[in-house]
Parts: sequence; C-alpha cells; structure tokens
Amino acid sequence: MSWRPLDLARPASAAFRVAPLLVALAMVALPQWALAQSSEAAKEAQRLAWDPDLPGPDQPIPFSHALHAGTYKIECLYCHSGTDRSRVAGVPSVQNCMGCHSQFGQDLEGVQILKKYWDEQKPIEWIQIHRLPEHVKFRHNRHVAAGLDCQTCHGPVQEMHKVHLVPERVWVNGMPAQKLEMGWCIHCHEAKKASIDCLTCHY
Repeated sequence: MSWRPLDLARPASAAFRVAPLLVALAMVALPQWALAQSSEAAKEAQRLAWDPDLPGPDQPIPFSHALHAGTYKIECLYCHSGTDRSRVAGVPSVQNCMGCHSQFGQDLEGVQILKKYWDEQKPIEWIQIHRLPEHVKFRHNRHVAAGLDCQTCHGPVQEMHKVHLVPERVWVNGMPAQKLEMGWCIHCHEAKKASIDCLTCHY
C-alpha cells in the first residue's frame, strides 16, 4: 500500500471525504447505545498503545496510529494540519481530537483522559520521538511539496500502535549513518537529486 500525505490538489482525497462525516457526527447527538461500546479493534489498539513490550515510549494518552492512520485510513495532514505550509509538523490540538471523540469512544480510558485535558483546557504533553539538533533547519513543508511520503523519515506509522524511531542504516562513502543523522539525510538528498549544499540545512 502506498501511503502518501494529503494532496490538497485532489478534493477527492480521503481527508476531504472524512471531514464532512466528522462534522455531521459532531452535529448529531448519537443514541446512548451507539456511545456505549467501542469496537474490539479500538480496545485492542488502546491496549497495545500502552504495551510495555512494544518499542517506543508510553504517551500521555494511549493513541494508536495503527488504528487511526491504518485501520481508519485518516491521512497524516488531517491531524497534522499545516505540515504542508509550515516548517514544523506540529501535533493536533485537543479541540481537533474532541471533534471526533465528543461523539464516540467514551468507554475507552484514552478518550476519558483526552476529555479531562479538554475540560481543564490543557494541552497534551506528547513525548517527542523524532528530534534533530537545533543547528539543523529541517522544513516539513518543502519535503511534503517535493512529494516525499511521511514514512520516508517516520517509518510505517500506519502500522504502529506506539510511534518509535525506526532503525535504518545507510552507507555513505564507506561510513555508516543511522536514520536522521547527517549522512542519512545526505544519502537521501543525493538519491533524489536534491541539493547537498551546506546552506540547504544549516542557515
């Protein structure tokens, strides 16, 4: 399956098909029986998102990318909106999450924790997974515009219940470079015919 970020030039993309549905759900009060039980898949995904045996840290909320991006096929830019326009990817606001979960999932501990953040008007303090040194100027919007899949750097997040840094090693001039190290980025730039001038990333 080819997983690509949201293409804003294609109005028929999945995010545009999902968004009206979510708005409609937010406007209609569902009957109590519809709110009572989450699917077994959702319960299992929540359990796995806090599974200590899986790689990656436990986040403040047991959020599963495998459920949201994998099973439900919600595109990256639906939640990480603005990534195609901004240097940083950012994280979805509590308000964005509650747009869906005010209507369903109330029996899940993760949604109950989410609602507590919403009621207290506090941001969620997610644990950052992918971090570059401050002297590296990485721009998400340029990479999205160049057509790179989010998975190029972040790995197959649509398969992850807990997001973690996926190990990857490349060889550059006989020297090994791990993912997100300088040599790894240069290797990618060379392969894709992008600039490897110092000022491309250090300015």
